[in-house]
Amino acid sequence: MIHDKDYIIRIVKQFSEFLSKMILGGESGGDEIELQRVFDTNMNDTFKMDFETLSAMPTEDIIDVINNKDSSHHIPYFELLGHLFYFKNKENPNPEFAGKAKTFYEHYLKTSGIFSMPIVSRIGELKNENL
Repeated sequence: MIHDKDYIIRIVKQFSEFLSKMILGGESGGDEIELQRVFDTNMNDTFKMDFETLSAMPTEDIIDVINNKDSSHHIPYFELLGHLFYFKNKENPNPEFAGKAKTFYEHYLKTSGIFSMPIVSRIGELKNENL
């Protein structure tokens, strides 16, 4: 059981790191087809659904799904969801994606107790986009 939990956290963290690199532009010059394949694989491995299905879910339902997981998984999942919706909002500006990114980043900060300047900056940026 412990091995399964470690595997889940490793998958979540790897996907989060992949998205962080995409957000920072470090991977954007790569093969777009390959990047999309990696993204789709990570979505399926992490959430067992594609992005369109996840993004169609109400924010509260996604939070409930995360809260029903092991409590040690909450922090990495909220960080990942913030990165995911932030990245998708950057790729294709959408007020719903921006709102979800902001909410998940705020949950990450609250749950983790960590002060992360890059995430605080992204929240400020997302708030300014919605004005």
